[in-house]
Amino acid sequence: MGRFRSKAGAKKGAGDCCAVQTGHPAGQPFCSWQSYGAVTADAALYRNLRENIPILDAAIGKLVRLTGGFSLDTGSDGLNAQLNRDLSGINVGGNQQGIEAFIATYLDQLLTYGSAVGEMITDGRELYALYNGDTRNLEVRRAGNGLDLCFFSGGEPLPRPELLLYSVLNPEPGAVAGTSLLRGLPFVSRILLQIYNTIGQNGSHAGNLRYAVVYRPGNDAADRAYAGQRAQTMARSWQEAMDASSVKDFVAVGDVDVKVIGADNQVLESEIPVRQMLEQIVAKTGLPPFMFGLSWSTTERMSRQQADLLTTELKNYRRILTPVIEKIGRTYLQCCGSGAPFQVVWQDITLQDQTDTAQAHLYEAQAEKIKKETEKL
Repeated sequence: MGRFRSKAGAKKGAGDCCAVQTGHPAGQPFCSWQSYGAVTADAALYRNLRENIPILDAAIGKLVRLTGGFSLDTGSDGLNAQLNRDLSGINVGGNQQGIEAFIATYLDQLLTYGSAVGEMITDGRELYALYNGDTRNLEVRRAGNGLDLCFFSGGEPLPRPELLLYSVLNPEPGAVAGTSLLRGLPFVSRILLQIYNTIGQNGSHAGNLRYAVVYRPGNDAADRAYAGQRAQTMARSWQEAMDASSVKDFVAVGDVDVKVIGADNQVLESEIPVRQMLEQIVAKTGLPPFMFGLSWSTTERMSRQQADLLTTELKNYRRILTPVIEKIGRTYLQCCGSGAPFQVVWQDITLQDQTDTAQAHLYEAQAEKIKKETEKL
């Protein structure tokens, strides 16, 4: 029943008839811009956002994990066991294993760039591997009918587009690419980084003090005659005291005033503007603040309303991923010579505390019981 190559046979077959189609850099096609869709027009921008704003990187990782696991159900226990066992052991890009690992990377790419690309590597007889493609290597164009999509890599059409897995997130009307979850955040993130950079500079200045040494010569003629010479001597003595590896006193004569430059200036408060920017970023992710360790409210537990909203978002991601999983499952069964129908069964989403949920159900049952008893009276 298993339709995966052994490791010994994989190397031979992989090079002969199982090859990645989206592994070559995409070139700009010579066609009108209306029919061409760059899958990753802002890919570098979104990668930089995740690298520079840790809360964004954490948010996408949490959303991927919260989406949960799944299994394929054909209605036959024997076929289910074989199907799920083989798919859980499939090679993913040569460095991962299992269809859930493929889907996790696929969803991560979808949320970051708004589009996700994957491939099924097969020769028609055996499903060899799954591959998470680089969206920069894929060109998407509208077909002549204005509806279907055509896929190109390196300026050439893909030889087997039926093996391609392509999904988009919240596409705009007529667009061939999706919308990143991070869209709208570059402006807010730039302000946040500027605030952080200013805080860093202020901290550097506070730890690396600068001094102003002022010498005022007296009124007598001798002081005024040697004022320049004394000032130079004091400057050398001060520099030696500052450069010394050990504590060294600075001795001066006359009216000398030493002040820290900027000591009288107040450092602007940054907590409020930082929170304002973070609130915008967190709101875009759809996750409650406490999941990031931010305590902005009196409670650190998720309310029913928050759980319902987040569950709706996760179900939307599942809706996008389900056709991808179904296509992989159908391809596997076709390689096995089976056309058995199946469905994708997702694990239940459990966001609220189970004790609180059980208590709420108890209260609902008690209220329903009291209502029925009251109606009988």
